[in-house]
Amino acid sequence: NSVAAAPQPAVQAASSPPPRAGEGRERVPTAFPAPHRNGRILASPLARTLARDRNIDLAHVRGSGPGGRIVQRDLTSAAKVAPQARPVALPTEAGSLVPHNNIRRITAERLSEAWRTIPHIYLSVDCTVDALLAARENLNAKAAGSYKLSVNDFVLRAVAFALRANPEMNAQWTAAGTLRLSSVDVAVAVALPNGLITPIVRHADQKGLAEISAEVRSLADKAKAGKLMPEEYQGGGFSISNLGMFGIQNFGAIVNPPQAGILAVGAASKRPVVKNGAIAIASVMNCTLSCDHRVVDGAVGARFLTTVKGFLEEPMTMLL
Repeated sequence: NSVAAAPQPAVQAASSPPPRAGEGRERVPTAFPAPHRNGRILASPLARTLARDRNIDLAHVRGSGPGGRIVQRDLTSAAKVAPQARPVALPTEAGSLVPHNNIRRITAERLSEAWRTIPHIYLSVDCTVDALLAARENLNAKAAGSYKLSVNDFVLRAVAFALRANPEMNAQWTAAGTLRLSSVDVAVAVALPNGLITPIVRHADQKGLAEISAEVRSLADKAKAGKLMPEEYQGGGFSISNLGMFGIQNFGAIVNPPQAGILAVGAASKRPVVKNGAIAIASVMNCTLSCDHRVVDGAVGARFLTTVKGFLEEPMTMLL
């Protein structure tokens, strides 16, 4: 799920003496000594609102206002801090304590909030993807190295087309009502050494497979280098989490608020299926849709997932 805060610098070296009880958090330095007043970080009301909306930790933002006060312009550069080395484990009597970096902490907070406040509904379907795998192999062979399509590129395009065909799915829950999004923006989960982040392919329904592939690779490289800008990982209308490369066949993901859905994609594996009344072997890939039931009813989610399945099983229909 998405995170939106600047990565935290590494903690003190392992040669530091073991901390006494209660000292663990004090040993983790913040990126900047944010100014405080009566225990409260100095920041303008607008900066606080933007930080909350963008999930930026003000403790790690350098203020440029009077007396070091954090103002609106400071938040633009808040995510430009490149990640440092992995936090060093601190020896304790009970074992090794690995301090939470900012990405890990924000992710935990957002997932906990999502699990507590969002009523999840799960829908699952198996997709026969022999045609997709053949199309991928054929297109990559003809690319002569100019691009290399992944299965996830096809999934992203299928999801983008399905969101366009099912606008009820491309929506967000708000206190005032359900917000139907005008743009199809799809986020892709990227695993980092210090946590998880979901860069976004904007207007994904308007991009071809080669363009999607190149953009996803670029965003993933920037994420791993800590160079993502806030607008590259904040917002979005839907997320994809693919664990197929780890051999996981199926799983359920937690909705990434304020989005209304996330698709968990498993590995494609050979399985027995029934074709024309007879047993045959096919490549089958499980897709599990997690929905915010406040926004998406079961029927809406089922129509969306059926649309995704249709595109994945007949990939030529999304190449037109």
